Amino acid sequence: MKSTKTLTLSALLTAMGILLPMIMPIKLIIGPASFTLASHVPVFIAMFLSPTIAIATALGSTLGFFLAGFPIIIVFRALSHVLFAGIGAYWLQKKPLLLANHVTKWRLSLVLNSVHAIAECLVVLLFAFLPISNMTMPLTSIFLLVGVGTLIHGAIDFEIASWIYKTIKK
Repeated sequence: MKSTKTLTLSALLTAMGILLPMIMPIKLIIGPASFTLASHVPVFIAMFLSPTIAIATALGSTLGFFLAGFPIIIVFRALSHVLFAGIGAYWLQKKPLLLANHVTKWRLSLVLNSVHAIAECLVVLLFAFLPISNMTMPLTSIFLLVGVGTLIHGAIDFEIASWIYKTIKK
């Protein structure tokens, strides 16, 4: 029974992760930075459930960005979500009470979205230094747009996801 539930939740959240980048009307793309409304929500909800669901959903949302025709650098940024989703899911598996109050939930969001932002910056930096890359964006812009932008965007999506999760859990 548990494997059926896990498979069903993974499939639903993965489907949401694939569809959101394709159908969301608000997509802001500035160079290697992109901000798609609620794009992290399925990954965060999956993270609240289990490591398996979190990783499957992060991989599925990567497929969504690919199928939606986003530039390959943004697809690889989406792939980096496996890192924060996996870490967060394992952490919550060990300490589920981190979601119990606003202070610990906010700290969890800050730590995970910092990992999230660092991972996405590393992806962009790797692409920036590839010989075939024609990226001319200054490092400061990469850290501000991708790093700080991801931190803020991820924190907003974390709050949306925790509200949805709390509502559904009741």
